[in-house]
Amino acid sequence: MANKYVLKFTKDGYAKYTSHLDLLRFFKRAFRKSGIALSYSQGFNPHPKLGFAQPLSLGYSSACELLEFTTDVPYKTEDIYEMLKDMMPEGLNILWCRELDESIKSLAAIADYAVYEVVIPYEASADKLAELKAGYLAQEEILAMKKQKKDKKLVSVNIKHMIRNFEANVCDEGIKLDLLLDCGSISNCSPELVIASFCEFAKIEVPRYAMEVERKVLGFSNNLQF
Repeated sequence: MANKYVLKFTKDGYAKYTSHLDLLRFFKRAFRKSGIALSYSQGFNPHPKLGFAQPLSLGYSSACELLEFTTDVPYKTEDIYEMLKDMMPEGLNILWCRELDESIKSLAAIADYAVYEVVIPYEASADKLAELKAGYLAQEEILAMKKQKKDKKLVSVNIKHMIRNFEANVCDEGIKLDLLLDCGSISNCSPELVIASFCEFAKIEVPRYAMEVERKVLGFSNNLQF
C-alpha cells in the first residue's frame, strides 16, 4: 500500500525568484535531513517520488503550491508538518500536510484550472477599464505569441477559449486583473499570454518587471479541492 501525501505551502518574497528545479532540489534535501523515508523509482537511476502539481513560473508568488510525495513507511501528517516546517527559508511557508488517496495517479495529471491575480501599475478610470475589458473579451479571437515546445519558434495562437473568466478592476496600485485560466496537461494558458495580449489591446506600456503575479488557487478535475 502506497503512503501518498500532499504538502501545501506559500511562496513569496525572494523565494519567488527560486526556479522550479532549484526548489525541487531544496525539498529533496529537506526530506533527507528530516529523516522522512521517501519512496524511490525503480531502474538504473532511481529518483525520489515527489513533484509539484503544476510548476510555478519564475517571479510569480503563490498562495497554493502543492508538493505530492510517497514514502516507504506511513507517517502521521502532523509529524511530517512538524519535521519540515522549521527547515523552510524566508518566503516559503508550509500550511499543512494531508494524505492523498492512492487512487489518484498524480495531481499534475488532473490539474484543471488556476486563478491568478495580476497587478499592473497603470492609472485608468473605472469606466475606461470597463470599456477596455468589454472590448478585449468581445474580440472573435484573442491572439498571443506563444513559444512552441519542440522548435522554440514563436507562433500566434488563439487563447480566448482558455480564458474562463477575466475581471479587471481599479486598485490602489493601478489595475488588478483576476484571471481564471485553463491549467493542466490537456489545456494550459499562461498568464503571460493574457497579460501581453491585454496590454497590447489596451495600449498599456508598462515594463513587465513592474507587474506582480500571484497564483491564488489551483483547481482539479473530479471536484478535488485543496
